[in-house]
Amino acid sequence: MMTLDEMKDRHIGKIGTEDRDKYEFDLKVDVLGEMIRSVRKERHLTQEQLGELIGVQKSQISKLERNVKNVTVETILKVFSALNANITFSVEINEDDFKVA
Repeated sequence: MMTLDEMKDRHIGKIGTEDRDKYEFDLKVDVLGEMIRSVRKERHLTQEQLGELIGVQKSQISKLERNVKNVTVETILKVFSALNANITFSVEINEDDFKVA
């Protein structure tokens, strides 16, 4: 039997490859949009109401819940603040890949 990581390695590429990194990023983005939708519904807010709280149109909230790729970190932070929810970002720095020209 093959593990999920082994399947990803075989079909998408090993960790650190361009295809695998894009897959992992897209997966995290999809999860973030779903988290926004879930918390909004838990707070019994419509997309329009959430939009009013942060100063954007309902269509922007809809886009945000479907695709977080084209949104600023500032907007994401405003959304979670309006939802009274905490969000944390982490940055991983790989010293091995860093070179100064």
